[in-house]
Amino acid sequence: MHGRASQHKKIIIMKKLALITVLFLATLTSCNKEVDFSPRKINFDRDVCYVCKMGLDDPKYNLQAINEHGEVRWYDDIGCLAEDMRDGDFNKWKGTQYKIWIGDADTGKWIDAEKAWYRFGDRTPMGYGYGALSQKTDAAKYDFKTTIQRIDEGKTKRAEFLKQKKMSVSGKDGEGSGMKCAPGKCGGGKCGGK
Repeated sequence: MHGRASQHKKIIIMKKLALITVLFLATLTSCNKEVDFSPRKINFDRDVCYVCKMGLDDPKYNLQAINEHGEVRWYDDIGCLAEDMRDGDFNKWKGTQYKIWIGDADTGKWIDAEKAWYRFGDRTPMGYGYGALSQKTDAAKYDFKTTIQRIDEGKTKRAEFLKQKKMSVSGKDGEGSGMKCAPGKCGGGKCGGK
């Protein structure tokens, strides 16, 4: 009887060691999982902007950010990304490794948003007015950091865009990111209108 109990203990210990080994190996492989930072295809019937909740409809101005966990956030305009970077949790969400892709304003092909050059004056989905190009030109003279800074400073076509859409703007100099819709209209996102 004593030998049988000893044999049973050895089996239990071996099972525990096997389980610990399997869990350790699973942890190692999950930690070394390579994240795919390549651009994803837009699902126009279901992908919406993370900030304004509008459906994506123009690949020449849409963006996608991919974080270190492989999670994707979509934006319909670089101005919405700028808002998330300034007011949202983007900087925490992105982690230490991330990639931002934007549609080339001429071709619609994905290009690295942080290496792109931006021109001002385009008619964009949310009216911020910045189109990305893969090469610097006389018109595309702003780098990514400068473009985000200009948007934060209100240097956009947003007021004109909202006027055309019959919305009013609340914020600094009439060009802030806070949106207030005209009576009976709703622009989505942060409008707070009725």
